[in-house]
Amino acid sequence: MSQDGGSTPQGEVTNLSPTPRVSERSTEVRRCLGTGTRPRGHGGGRRWDREAGRAGSRCGCQSSRPWGRGGAVLPPARGRAGPLAGARDCGETAPAAAGRAAGRGGDGAGARAAAAGGPGERGGGAELPAGAGPEAAGFAGGAEIKESASQTRDVLKQHFNDLKGTLGKLLDERLVTLLQEVDTIEQETIKPLDDCQKLIEHGVNTAEDLVQEGEIAILGGVGEQNEKLWNFTKKASHIQLDSLPEVPLLVDVPCLSAQLDDSILNIVKDHIFKHGMVASRPPVQIEELIEKPGGIIVRWCKVDDDFTAQDYRLQFRKCTSNHFEDVYVGSETEFIVLHIDPNVDYQFRVCARGDGRQEWSPWSVPQMGHSTLVPHEWTAGFEGYSLSSRRNIALRNDSESSGVLYSSAPTYFCGQTLTFRVETVGQPDRRDSIGVCAEKQNGFDSLQRDQAVCISTNGAVFVNGKEMTNQLPAVTSGSTVTFDIEAVTLGSTNNNEGGNFKLRVTISSNNREVVFDWLLEQSCGSLYFGCSFFYPGWKVLVF
Repeated sequence: MSQDGGSTPQGEVTNLSPTPRVSERSTEVRRCLGTGTRPRGHGGGRRWDREAGRAGSRCGCQSSRPWGRGGAVLPPARGRAGPLAGARDCGETAPAAAGRAAGRGGDGAGARAAAAGGPGERGGGAELPAGAGPEAAGFAGGAEIKESASQTRDVLKQHFNDLKGTLGKLLDERLVTLLQEVDTIEQETIKPLDDCQKLIEHGVNTAEDLVQEGEIAILGGVGEQNEKLWNFTKKASHIQLDSLPEVPLLVDVPCLSAQLDDSILNIVKDHIFKHGMVASRPPVQIEELIEKPGGIIVRWCKVDDDFTAQDYRLQFRKCTSNHFEDVYVGSETEFIVLHIDPNVDYQFRVCARGDGRQEWSPWSVPQMGHSTLVPHEWTAGFEGYSLSSRRNIALRNDSESSGVLYSSAPTYFCGQTLTFRVETVGQPDRRDSIGVCAEKQNGFDSLQRDQAVCISTNGAVFVNGKEMTNQLPAVTSGSTVTFDIEAVTLGSTNNNEGGNFKLRVTISSNNREVVFDWLLEQSCGSLYFGCSFFYPGWKVLVF
């Protein structure tokens, strides 16, 4: 509702609708990604029409750029908890579907598919020229089938060769272990028998020597004989020839044998026969790539009705890189990847893990996209705030200096969605503010001033310095506050309203939103954003 100069501004507060209104333009944009026209249960219907209409000029429907490179397709769901709250600082999507989208053509300009196919670390894929029809899509689909089949064969051969090598190594290691056990048992059990044998042999040899000595004593002279017999008798009395060690019975002697269970062959056979699977298509595919300033929102959907997903795993990489890296693992079906360099191509892929299973499904067809939007940055060098390396996170420090921390440039444009995420909180103050303004104005401690709209940490909403009757929930740790602004009128309006440029503002937080008209003295092609906190500990991410 409009605000006049002498009354408290009124606004419309609504809970987010579970079903958005998708415009005809947004339907065309969806077709470029080959994901159909199924509306998703996101709130904030106005943004869908507005953003989708703007994004349509960047998608394949009205451009000769490859499919997926345009970036923004549909806006993020407003006020929806989920992976957006855990963003990292940092369907049918096969080429045949893209070809069908190219064939029906939106406005006749056609689309080009740049979908990379199949599992693994590859990119590539077939690219269709602008205006290509179903025949060209069929050729691209056939090439995709042959290429993915060839790669699948190579993967299977490599995997089973590696498996055979690993199994052979494990069997050799087990054999060595068992042979060592045989050696140990043999050495431990045969030693007492060897000692007994040596003792018996020693006694027999001693007896033979004594007998020979007695025979020699008998054959000698009388005197010599008596002395030899004396020595013989004395030696014989000290030798125990009638004592032998106990020899164990044969049944008590260890008898080694190998205990081998042939059933392991059946067990291994069963596991081998069940090992591996050839899938004609992954159970999940990337549905949308949505550009944000300094980031890309990735949305995916399940395309196999018989597959029950427990978790999803999202990876991305620069197109110049050879390796994907994990960016998200969880149960949600969308995630915003931050720290995206503008105008740099990235590839995204996703897989799923079935309910109660440990292994991951095959990867989806990699999708390529980039963001053309300049990343939002806070102004560096402001004494009261410390910034992250990319200047998209501001932390209120212990400095006694106060004032408004503004963006480094007016990088917010009408029709976009500006998002603030509160990472940590400090002590709240009614003068705290997060919002946007037409221009920087030094000397103010808060955005609760003229030519600015903002929300305080207690949920109060201010328009040109005046507090609205309606307010939003208080800001807490993890809260996401979004601003959606669109131009309502250009040029002169009713002079009684005190302005000549009207903007429709929607502020959303914690699944509620307030909608109002903001009057400015002159038109603004772009706006600054800013924040102010009077106590330390507040940390805000902007994207």
